[in-house]
Amino acid sequence: MKLELLLLGILGLRPATGYELKKYFDAHGRFLRANTQMSQVYRALAKMNEDGWVRFEVDPRPGPQDAKTYHLTDAGLTALREWLAGPYTPPEWFTDREFVARLSFAGYLTEDELLRLIDTELDTRRAQVARDRNRDRSLDFDAVPAFDAELEFGIGNRLHEWGSNGIDLYIEHIARLREDLVSGRLRAEGRAALQGAADGAQAPAPKGKRVTTSR
Repeated sequence: MKLELLLLGILGLRPATGYELKKYFDAHGRFLRANTQMSQVYRALAKMNEDGWVRFEVDPRPGPQDAKTYHLTDAGLTALREWLAGPYTPPEWFTDREFVARLSFAGYLTEDELLRLIDTELDTRRAQVARDRNRDRSLDFDAVPAFDAELEFGIGNRLHEWGSNGIDLYIEHIARLREDLVSGRLRAEGRAALQGAADGAQAPAPKGKRVTTSR
């Protein structure tokens, strides 16, 4: 998953400087992409500008260098939509970030496109369980004398148990997400969250305290 695609999704929410984008990956965005470096962000932005996916405005700042505020272009939005709504091949590991990254920018998708994405992931993970859960895990070995077979197989069984529990819970969450999307509960939750955020932003600050918003 390319950094450029994630940057497109973020810039679609609001314009940002390279520094602000890096701060995003240090906080919320670290769940989408780990260890993102400032140099990587600026290289990606330069390429995106060359490709016409973003444009920038120079924001004069005190100091030796002005800041550049980047904006998503129509071509960038098209590239973002092509990735999000395009073919999705689930990776082998359900812990891979590709699916979560696409979900994180679900606001750019239609409900039908989102449903198709969820169904692809759900069908793949259920097929994996059917294929792997009761597979033959026995091993033929002729190990060196120092090899502790009891410990090896005890750990192996525990790892299999952890993996089975993890993917079962993951499938349960994805299935519930699909159900809530189809029923309308997911949209209702989003509407309530937006209203709550708006009410919080409009509420007067208690005396002696300041209100901090994301804007």
